[in-house]
Amino acid sequence: MWNIPNILTLLRIVLIPVFVLLFYLPVEWARLSCAVVFSIAAVTDWFDGYLARRWGQVSPFGAFLDPVADKLMVAVSLLLLVQSEPTPAFAIPAAVIIGREITISALREWMAELGARTMVAVSLIGKFKTAVQMIAILLLIYEKPLWNIPVYTVGFVLLYIAAILTLWSMVIYIRAALPSLLGERQLGGSLERK
Repeated sequence: MWNIPNILTLLRIVLIPVFVLLFYLPVEWARLSCAVVFSIAAVTDWFDGYLARRWGQVSPFGAFLDPVADKLMVAVSLLLLVQSEPTPAFAIPAAVIIGREITISALREWMAELGARTMVAVSLIGKFKTAVQMIAILLLIYEKPLWNIPVYTVGFVLLYIAAILTLWSMVIYIRAALPSLLGERQLGGSLERK
């Protein structure tokens, strides 16, 4: 259980309260430090999975904890950002993203109980969605213009793109799971309703 990939995953969870405390610090560098913490979490998200596969250290504990750590960091970040700018334009994409994560987590858990979890495995569009989502949140956290680039505006646009990709990937997952959701099973090339 205590291998480097799992430790990196646990580090992401430990960073969440640090992130929250930094977000509320009444100092000028609070958002910059939050952006750094979020960047570390995003990098370790990619790195722990890569190392686990590369070193043959994939474990049930890591497979469970990795998506939990990702979803917690994203949900907490979006909640803090919406709280700092409580507008419908911000709350809607945040609610879509968080709602999708809850829905797909529940779907995966249910499919796992049926022994068909691989039908809702992470897709390429899901990975692309995650990348856009992480960049959007990072830019929104940092918020200040950089090299004459309107960082916050770019982050806001990317958040909407992430929300659209979120819905798209959710439709893909639900379509893959639909036969099981409708109580059908595959028998000799034809579907039979249970």
